[in-house]
Amino acid sequence: MTFFQAFVLGVLQGATEFLPVSSSGHLVLVPWLLNWSASSLLFDTVVHLGTLVAVIIYFWADIIELFKGFWSSLRHRSLATPFERLPWLVILGAIPGAVLGYLLDDWFESLFGSPIIVSCLLLVTGVFLFVSDRLGRRERNMRQISVRDAVVMGLGQALAIAPGISRSGSTISAGLLSGLDRPTAARFSFIMGIPLIAGAAVFKISDAFSGAAMGESWGVLAVGFVAAALCGYFAIRWLLNLVQKHSIKGFAYYCWVAGIVGITVWLVR
Repeated sequence: MTFFQAFVLGVLQGATEFLPVSSSGHLVLVPWLLNWSASSLLFDTVVHLGTLVAVIIYFWADIIELFKGFWSSLRHRSLATPFERLPWLVILGAIPGAVLGYLLDDWFESLFGSPIIVSCLLLVTGVFLFVSDRLGRRERNMRQISVRDAVVMGLGQALAIAPGISRSGSTISAGLLSGLDRPTAARFSFIMGIPLIAGAAVFKISDAFSGAAMGESWGVLAVGFVAAALCGYFAIRWLLNLVQKHSIKGFAYYCWVAGIVGITVWLVR
């Protein structure tokens, strides 16, 4: 892998991990469309760690508050306040994705080798975004997130293990359909994704750093990591500002175009 390719893939991972357009889908389709060799497991793990760093830095104050709320709930044996409930809701939301990813890991991995499936799933992501933005009631804020919201968004996050289904797109869509407002759905989506992103990285890191997987230079890995971390940070910031006042339907149109392009190229090749 060249430094240019590492930079492009790092930017793609950082931006699309948090924008509702599917990072995994882009990391499958872009190298395929450009006839690049597939990236190594080590490189994929490193750029995912870059996005993990981005979301931790951006939500550092929120993470500290979550730990405080978690400790308070244990110390007082209480879930009476949003401060005490929210950490448990984040954990609850991460469970479906963790279970499904563990049970069906090999099957999901097989999908990464099929650009046509990824392209079709991008179309599905577009439908999620469009329908939820049209039908979502957008009535409740962060202090009003319920167990039902966490479960529904967690199921959306579980579906997004498949490449082409956007994690942020499916969780934000689920939150909107549950009645959360756009900023709350987006913010909780990002925070809820931290355990899953971290867990996926830890699950694969031993394989990624094995001798068989050491297929990239440290310079290439560093470029990918930094590009993913920086782009991820600014993607979070931009999207949270966007959803304060604007619809997410534009991302639905983007997913549909990207999916149609992928299907068209697959048919003519």
